[in-house]
Amino acid sequence: MKSSVPLNLVQPQPDPEPVSRTYPALLAYGFRPFFLLAGVHAAIAIPLWIAVVYGLELPPTAVPAPVWHAHEMLYGFIAAAMAGFLLTAVPSWTNRRGYAGAPLAMLVLLWFAGRVVITIPMGLPSLWIAVIDLAFVPALALTLLPALLRSGNRRNLVFIGMLAILFASNLHFHLAGALETAPLLLGTNAVLFLVTLLGGRVVPAFTSSALKQLGFDVRIRRYQPLDKAVLFAVGAVLIVDLILPATMFAVAFAAVAAVLLAVQLGHWQGHRTLSMPIVWVLHLAYAWLPICLALKAATLLGLSVSGSSWLHAATAGAMATMILGIMSRAALGHTGRPLVTPGAVVIAYFLLTGAALVRVFGPMLLPSAGIPWLQLAALLWCLAFLLYVVVYAPILCRPRIDGRPG
Repeated sequence: MKSSVPLNLVQPQPDPEPVSRTYPALLAYGFRPFFLLAGVHAAIAIPLWIAVVYGLELPPTAVPAPVWHAHEMLYGFIAAAMAGFLLTAVPSWTNRRGYAGAPLAMLVLLWFAGRVVITIPMGLPSLWIAVIDLAFVPALALTLLPALLRSGNRRNLVFIGMLAILFASNLHFHLAGALETAPLLLGTNAVLFLVTLLGGRVVPAFTSSALKQLGFDVRIRRYQPLDKAVLFAVGAVLIVDLILPATMFAVAFAAVAAVLLAVQLGHWQGHRTLSMPIVWVLHLAYAWLPICLALKAATLLGLSVSGSSWLHAATAGAMATMILGIMSRAALGHTGRPLVTPGAVVIAYFLLTGAALVRVFGPMLLPSAGIPWLQLAALLWCLAFLLYVVVYAPILCRPRIDGRPG
């Protein structure tokens, strides 16, 4: 089957219209500022939230601390990573010039302004806080949409649709008074669908390429009916949570999706990539999807699992691991470097996995140690993204090593 993965995310190729050399390196391509911001935000936000929850005296944020944590996971960390990926992938999909310079800087400022007004009590009316915070996602969508439409690349308009759902979730959050996390479930499910969609494209493609480099004469078989069934099931989870939440329909679709995802992942031969961290980390990220949906089904059935375990398996597990894996790979390829993960970032992969395991399963194993589990998970998470930032900040802020623009 012909892969639909943007080729320059697998094997970097010359841009059809290279971006200008006149911009600072950090603004020379969409992945650069947003992959850096995603890493910095992740390294700071979680430890800061834990510190505030357990006694650090700081001025109160514009929304309550637990709500701020959930909102900023979606619209701070995840939104930045999504922006970096889409602003890099869309030029490849549409054969157009990469996003750079002033338009990219404006998107960065919109993202940053949203983080400021949500975090710092500035005395702004709630309407202005909402308007500023809501601006980034539609601005990103409108930046990407013309290229997709002009090129006839309608297949990837699904990403614009998911951005629209993210915006709707944030709008609901602000209309509800920004005091609870329930309105953010729609956005979380949209990102879960995107991880499923993106992972279904890139994981088998990257694995096939890696196995060829290792000398394995193995072809990763794609079963189109299974791939479609997986997307349908995960999409159904999103829809059922919207119209029939916490019902047996939600249990059924979550359980079916978990089984289908596990079967799909089993065909991709991830066990053969254990010597290539840049590939196995993507298998690991995708493995969190069936885990989180199985935990969700168990939670809705009233089984003895932590009520938030599935949510943290989705966010700290599937989403964060896929983000770290994609960012660390794409940043190497698009700056002219070999696709070999630096040793410190391999350690970051393990640290992040440890953080997710502790956050999801620690409270189940020893409920009385809830606070220490939370603190340990936050520490491991922080160390993982600090390592990423230390290694990748110079890569993202300096020109390509091969002298090409971008």
